[in-house]
Amino acid sequence: MGLPGSGKSTVGRRVARRLARPFVDFDSEIERREGKSIAQIFSEVGEPGFRALELALTKELAKTGGMVLAPGGGWTTIPGAAALLRPPARMIYLRVKAEVAIGRILRGRRIRPLLQTANPLDTLKKLLEEREAGYLEADHVIDVEVVKSQQLIATIARLALP
Repeated sequence: MGLPGSGKSTVGRRVARRLARPFVDFDSEIERREGKSIAQIFSEVGEPGFRALELALTKELAKTGGMVLAPGGGWTTIPGAAALLRPPARMIYLRVKAEVAIGRILRGRRIRPLLQTANPLDTLKKLLEEREAGYLEADHVIDVEVVKSQQLIATIARLALP
């Protein structure tokens, strides 16, 4: 878990491959199921409607287990969502500064709906401030800015195993 731009999807996919486990990116899965982009979902049902979709997906995935999950950046704001996966899930917070995350996001293909503002960096800083307490409830915190990619994947794979 972590901010948009922290690497959840990229790292999660690689960790899942290393562990030979299924990978689920919440945003991609919700887009697939709804047949709409995250931006369309936000414009139609707002953030509360999107969070309800995340919660429903969490409840479903909690019954399956054995996967590597990459929830959206605001997933930790959903009351009870993390508790649905714990135990046995191990939560890992990919910590990144807002300035680094926004650089990654702006180089990407699309801007997240909550960051489509006049000043996305300020918005991301505010989101980090609002969400960090939830992120810090993770079992492990990794500062992704100071760890090389392969080392990060190896560390997370090791932490994910029982």
